[in-house]
Amino acid sequence: MILNNFKGILPLALASIFFVSCSDDDNAPEIPMETETDIVDIAVTDPNLSILVEALDEADLVSTLQGAGPFTVFAPTNTAFQTFLTDNNFASLDDIPDETLKQVLLNHVVVGNVKSGDLQTTYYSSSSTAGVDGKNLSLYVNTADGVTINGSTVSMADIEASNGTIHIVDKVIGLPNLVNHATYNSAFTELVGALTADDNTIFTDLLTNAEQRFTVFAPTNDAFTAFENPNENELNNILANHVIAGAALAAGDLSNSYANTAAANEDGDNLSIYVNTDDGVTLNGTSKVIIADVVTTNGIIHAVDTVIDLPTVVTFATADSENFSSLVGALTSEGQPDFVSILSSSTENNPFTVFAPVNSAFAALTEVPAGEDLTAVLTHHVIAEANIVSGDLSDGLVSPATLQGDSLTFTTSDETFTITDGAGNTGIAIVKADVQAINGVIHAIDTVLIPSASQD
Repeated sequence: MILNNFKGILPLALASIFFVSCSDDDNAPEIPMETETDIVDIAVTDPNLSILVEALDEADLVSTLQGAGPFTVFAPTNTAFQTFLTDNNFASLDDIPDETLKQVLLNHVVVGNVKSGDLQTTYYSSSSTAGVDGKNLSLYVNTADGVTINGSTVSMADIEASNGTIHIVDKVIGLPNLVNHATYNSAFTELVGALTADDNTIFTDLLTNAEQRFTVFAPTNDAFTAFENPNENELNNILANHVIAGAALAAGDLSNSYANTAAANEDGDNLSIYVNTDDGVTLNGTSKVIIADVVTTNGIIHAVDTVIDLPTVVTFATADSENFSSLVGALTSEGQPDFVSILSSSTENNPFTVFAPVNSAFAALTEVPAGEDLTAVLTHHVIAEANIVSGDLSDGLVSPATLQGDSLTFTTSDETFTITDGAGNTGIAIVKADVQAINGVIHAIDTVLIPSASQD
């Protein structure tokens, strides 16, 4: 009986104990769950980053860096900020325009969690949209001796946060223009030296212009070392031949086409550059883009492997095979004069005006002439000692004699010009005008010109 009573009492006792235990748990203090420490939390606890924290608050970026990320943040110290304020004549953060402060801070942020051991010597895109045309600015990271970012050195690396990584840096990373970015990359020391030789300020003044937009094809040190300036062209004009003013063109914006550079001939006509994108990006048939899309506040830099010398009319004929391979084939065919040497000259009979038939023009011929007949046809497309650009043409204009001897007559219709050749063929259209070389100009035409002696 006692045992049976015990069996009946035991469940009640256990239930009572369980009830009391639960009641005790309800009254016990709660143990807080461990919270994650994000990038902002870490910055707040570091007295050396107090100005950064203040700046993030003023720029309304605290919530951004508390987000999921992940982010890599290059965090300037208080000393770095104080130097930045002094160098830019700001008494305090309050003196910095709000949008400028925001973009400067975002220029220290890279999307993704990148530890110092994973950083490479290359370009990264920052989160700042202060780049030309609203593009994300580029950061140049160099890991050859520690880690530098646009010249700012990492003094403490790999501070882990729940939403990314912080690297402490000793300088505020400003918003770089074209000249700034050229100086950050040691692969451009020869270029920077050439641009500033003998206290030359032409290019630094030009390429720091915040109101302009530029595309710069920047030769590397190896490119300068290999360049011998075979035509003894003036260095400043060669350098200007690497700059397109008025447009900031990313690699994706480029296509098989011509653009004007800042270089010029003796008359002040800007020289052309031929861009080909069939296999990467090639300029004038010789210089290849090896690093694309370095974004700055006033333009885009593309590093190239060869110095782009001043082009002759032959340069464009040979580079633009898409349009002129048939013409080049005719000019270099057996039995013809050395047209390459003639039309490459910068001293004899230049400048030249060349009316260059495109490939489809040659394909339309029933038969391509040969020998002396071909020579007569080809020389009928060249006017010596004249750089006749489209702006020089007028309705009824009769040109100086071509090298063959006949003249050409121009007719205007709907603001376009057509040509009548020596044989009297009319309606020959200029399909691309004013491809400007250092020793002349090319106008692409849709029909082969026939001289009078060949009209039969």
